[in-house]
Amino acid sequence: MNMRAIGALQVSVIGLGCNNFGGRMTLDETATVIDAAIDAGINFFDTADVYGGMKSEEFIGQLIGARREKVIIASKFGLPIAGQSAGASPAYIRSAVEASLKRLNTDRIDLYQLHQPDSAVPIAETLGALNNLVQAGKVREIGCSNFSVAQLREAESASHACGFVRFVSVQNDYSLLQREPEAGVLAECERLQIGFLPYFPLANGLLTGKYRKGQPLPEGTRLSKGIRAEETLTPRNLDVVEALIGFAQSRGHTLLELAFSWLLARPAVSSVIAGATKPAQIYANAAAANWTLTPDDLARVDTLLVQPA
Repeated sequence: MNMRAIGALQVSVIGLGCNNFGGRMTLDETATVIDAAIDAGINFFDTADVYGGMKSEEFIGQLIGARREKVIIASKFGLPIAGQSAGASPAYIRSAVEASLKRLNTDRIDLYQLHQPDSAVPIAETLGALNNLVQAGKVREIGCSNFSVAQLREAESASHACGFVRFVSVQNDYSLLQREPEAGVLAECERLQIGFLPYFPLANGLLTGKYRKGQPLPEGTRLSKGIRAEETLTPRNLDVVEALIGFAQSRGHTLLELAFSWLLARPAVSSVIAGATKPAQIYANAAAANWTLTPDDLARVDTLLVQPA
């Protein structure tokens, strides 16, 4: 497994998204996935205090044990938990980190991320509180999520002006089917040397290859019914998926491998975060990073993504 940098951290280019732990997955099921991830060379585990009704952090804390030095634990704060107020105020950050540290059964969080911007709190106040956590050794690096170019620049300016630690990562929605970060955030990450972490790299499962045009939907998946399925499984998206499958197969690869390798072809991308509910998915995700796309491959993919609306 190749490694890339997020600040002072060296993380596997495929990360493990832990949002299913404690929700869709029991403790025993989580254990098999964590074991497989470590076996496959994945050292970057991304969770959040809200995941799995706060069970995700607890499961990780119970299961990592003596392997703590082998993994990089990233967590997030800022979203409401059980209907309670949250955000990015210094007081809330101080309480949130202590709760996460207890659930994770660890003395530090390697990458502590603001889950979403908080317009009610000046970013300098948030950074000041995070700076204190780094100085206290409770956090190693800090990051953010769902930030725009303007918000990244504001945070960078505040860090520089106040002498605080800076965001070394940003985690936004990015995939073959959701390319908004290309409008500026990716370039800003390169300029500021901020690691970009794509979430939903498989577009809620659409880029796994399980959903095919003209074929019945697989049962029991997140896109088998509901508004998310209606918004995602559009005729245009399914046409794009068929075109991408054809391209990947012509190169001896799968759609999954294309989805991950295409993201890793972006210099700003540090790690592709992908969830898994079974060990087999872990091994497939880990192997998907092994395809190095050529400039011609990337150009061809661009043409396939431009399908009629």
